[in-house]
Amino acid sequence: MAPQRNVGAGAEAELPEYAGHYRLESCLGSGGMGVVHLARSTSGMRLAVKVVHAEFARDPEFRGRFRQEVGAARKVSGAFTASVVDADPEADRPWMATLYIPGPTLAGEVKRNGPMAPAGLRRLMAGLAEALRDIHRVGVVHRDLKPSNVLLAEDGPKVIDFGISRPSDSELRTETGKLIGTPPFMAPEQFRRPREVGPAADVFALGSVLVHAATGRGPFDSDSPYVVAYQVVHDEPDLTGVPAELAPLVLRCLAKEPEDRPTPDVLMRELRSVAASYDTQVFIPAQRAGAGGAGREPFAEKPDGPEDPEKPEKPEESAGPEASAGPEASRGPEEEGLAGRVRRSGRRTERRRALVGAGVLGLAAVVALGAVHLFGHDGTAARNSASRTAPAGSGGWTATPWAGSGTPRCSLGAGALVCARAGQLVALDPADGRPLWRRTVAPSGADDSGAPSLTGGLVQPSLTRGGRLRALDPASGATRWQRDAPAAGGVASAGGTLLFTGADGTVTGVDGASGATVWSHRIPGHQVPYFVSFAGDPLAYAASPSGDGSGTRVTAVDPETGDVRWDARLRGTLTPVGTSSGGSLFLTAAEGGYGDTTAVVRYTPDSGASRRVPLTVPLGQVHGTVHGNVVHLMAAGGTLVAVDLEARGELWSLETGLARGSAPVTDGRNVYVTAPDGRLLAVDAGEGTLLGQTRPRLGAAPDRVAADLPEPVLAGDRVHAAAPDGTVFTVDTRAPAAW
Repeated sequence: MAPQRNVGAGAEAELPEYAGHYRLESCLGSGGMGVVHLARSTSGMRLAVKVVHAEFARDPEFRGRFRQEVGAARKVSGAFTASVVDADPEADRPWMATLYIPGPTLAGEVKRNGPMAPAGLRRLMAGLAEALRDIHRVGVVHRDLKPSNVLLAEDGPKVIDFGISRPSDSELRTETGKLIGTPPFMAPEQFRRPREVGPAADVFALGSVLVHAATGRGPFDSDSPYVVAYQVVHDEPDLTGVPAELAPLVLRCLAKEPEDRPTPDVLMRELRSVAASYDTQVFIPAQRAGAGGAGREPFAEKPDGPEDPEKPEKPEESAGPEASAGPEASRGPEEEGLAGRVRRSGRRTERRRALVGAGVLGLAAVVALGAVHLFGHDGTAARNSASRTAPAGSGGWTATPWAGSGTPRCSLGAGALVCARAGQLVALDPADGRPLWRRTVAPSGADDSGAPSLTGGLVQPSLTRGGRLRALDPASGATRWQRDAPAAGGVASAGGTLLFTGADGTVTGVDGASGATVWSHRIPGHQVPYFVSFAGDPLAYAASPSGDGSGTRVTAVDPETGDVRWDARLRGTLTPVGTSSGGSLFLTAAEGGYGDTTAVVRYTPDSGASRRVPLTVPLGQVHGTVHGNVVHLMAAGGTLVAVDLEARGELWSLETGLARGSAPVTDGRNVYVTAPDGRLLAVDAGEGTLLGQTRPRLGAAPDRVAADLPEPVLAGDRVHAAAPDGTVFTVDTRAPAAW
């Protein structure tokens, strides 16, 4: 969360010294409901801790609302978000700790430096659309998206403050006669029908936020909130000053009726037609970058390299200069006319400048949003180092495929350890770390890529959004086939098949070896299914929880044919974690779908029987892995638990001392976890005792923590891991005490 200077009346007089076991170092800011502090965890990681004011801590109704906030913030945490590290809504002074995200709010940035440039606006709109997609995907409506709730962090915009968010299908509605939100950024239905507010209200707010970022004011502007409310419901928005190429999209976001507004998926798709490309250049405020009065261009676009899909870069070759990006896509006469009409309608109403920073300061859980990856640009790579150390004792080695900090994500297959970072793939020899080939698969400057997969004998770069997907030869990096991925939805790997999910819910099975379509249809019971698969299991699974969290529809699909093998409606909010003994295993949250994981559930499709194994203590932000009949769970706060499904209880629980860890992996002998500082930990799988750990590898940015941590990669008696300093290293699993 961003540092703030304003402090609420009397806030300093009630500052506690600790929240849980986190020491509070300084006050970042204060709002009407609580104070946000800079704190540090036991391992030294910086956190933002929100502590509720004492007067509200005595109010049972407010405690319920705070529990709702914690649950919503945890629910939206995912691949592109910063985790809620810890929380205690039941403490004398309820509190919640999130990762600290440095950067100004959008409100503060516009107030200090004026409206954003068009390139920055496109990136801001794309990032916020992606944020809303992920928030709405888990059934949450934010309901208070505004400039002070948007952080401009170095890796893209972040949405904060879920204090008044609600699940979209929840019965916990706004009471009659109460309006919750900030009037300049509220949708018409929030004034007319506050009990029926849904995801489209957040899209309306996105449009208002974009107008503020482009002009310094809102589309409906007055000193009186009552006048603003009337304008929102009845008046045309004033889009004077909004770039012509964005005005039509913004106008659609500000439609009076919810059904007339685009969804976040549609916004992301149409933004691609606004410009030929937009990259993921990080936002660095001028005052932080030491620009010294230079022109400010947040979210500036950076040129991509030229395409050369059939010539992967060899590690020993020098990279060529980057080529200029193509011109922006031209607008047709209809778009130009619409943009002009929008501006003319805005001039009919006299507006006054908005009061920047009005309303209660929203400082709560942070949703870190990974920037949009654009695959399909195989530019020549910038010059990178690819040093490595000779194999050391116990069969280990360390390689540095890239210069600078940033954690790679790696996968093993077909004789190569293929690692991704910043839009590039590097294949390493798993025996000694020697670079085999290098390939650019995303624009230069892109955010860290996910781990690639090996599907159909070919390397498939991680792709979670629309773009050009290329399947690469694991021996040379050469392109074997390529095709467009869906503009929204997702791509999953299952056996030898890729599953493309479109924005309309249609799933397409693509042969991983040839790139040919083998089937395409909807999956009954799932609006937009997202698939997971597990090693050794021939099926892919889609799990769609109900809006109120009371049940989950789970469908097992044969990825080669698209046939449904079984379908079940199970109690609770379930997340697939693996398979064992003919059954599918799930993690289940507390009743209602919010909060921590409370049990492991095994469902046997042949009999329809379910077995529930409760956890001794609920766990937050859980990653799990399955080995035989034992499930290993890694939770936020560093708790590692082994659950025996046959004995129906916990085998052991270990407090690792980590603020959080990666998904665990196990060979049945040891359990391996990656730490935020780059350490690799080995824990005895039978006893739950720590056997050894490698040294920290933080790199040049020790205060920056990745939103998700790469899991280790097992290969016989070796385990491969990656660290924030950019290194990839291998150690012998038989001698963890010597690490």
